Amino acid sequence: MPRLRLATRESALALWQTEHVAARLRALHPGLEVERVPMSTRGDQILDRALAAVGGKGLFLKELEVAMLEGRAEAAVHSLKDVPMELDGPFALPAVLERADPFDAFVSQAHAAFDVLPRGARVGTSSLRRQAQLRALRPDLELVDLRGNVNTRLAKLDAGQYDAIVLACAGLQRLGFEARIRERLAPPRMLPAVAQGAIAIECRADDVATAALLRGLDHAASRTCVEAERAMNRALHGSCHVPVAGFAEWRDGGLHLRGAVGDVRDGRMLRAEATGDAADPEALGRRVAGELLAQGAGALLGR
Repeated sequence: MPRLRLATRESALALWQTEHVAARLRALHPGLEVERVPMSTRGDQILDRALAAVGGKGLFLKELEVAMLEGRAEAAVHSLKDVPMELDGPFALPAVLERADPFDAFVSQAHAAFDVLPRGARVGTSSLRRQAQLRALRPDLELVDLRGNVNTRLAKLDAGQYDAIVLACAGLQRLGFEARIRERLAPPRMLPAVAQGAIAIECRADDVATAALLRGLDHAASRTCVEAERAMNRALHGSCHVPVAGFAEWRDGGLHLRGAVGDVRDGRMLRAEATGDAADPEALGRRVAGELLAQGAGALLGR
């Protein structure tokens, strides 16, 4: 009986996503034995500093990629927003699953919506992208870094450490916390992280057999959208070190992409959008990136 081992982080959300992928693979390939291989990553272990200060979101991938190189796993399951724009090493992403809710969630015990937060309210988020957009909307708020898995972040909110926190809708929904969402922070008010809400499966680029097993889970429409977003981010040389946001969606048979680059310190936001040919999402991403750079995004990105 064929076997496929899926490397995964140990957080509740990562395990949920990996079991979701495993169930889909078992249904697609009857008789396939799928096994989860949980492991702790450096990104999970370092919780006292912002990701941007310790190496970025690639810290969530390294141990999983080493497991594939050493033959302890054939594939790895990721939140695509955590995957660097350029894969480090001989790896590929043969499958991007259908995207879930891509937007951010406003979560609060005492306040029903973002706009009714009192002046000076403490809002927790680990994302520079969220911080820049929140500062642009409400410069009076106190934005406080917040690390940890979804359960940890909710527990800190419930303990009164924050007046509100901002998380990804998809993560809350996948873990059964949808009722905690007070408000979805959607465009045009806020743009999500590039590829937020999408699950991707990574394998070695030379592992043709594994790629063939995984390719049946690829959702073409979702892949097209995230490819446009990631192409924009790649052209901007964006990472978790800089506040870059992007969201692509299908409109009247074409692909529409919005992008933004912000400044956490003063809330200044540069925005651009364009519609292009869905057959060439990379070109659309580069076009929106070019418009942002023409507005001066390079200075905000430290280029």
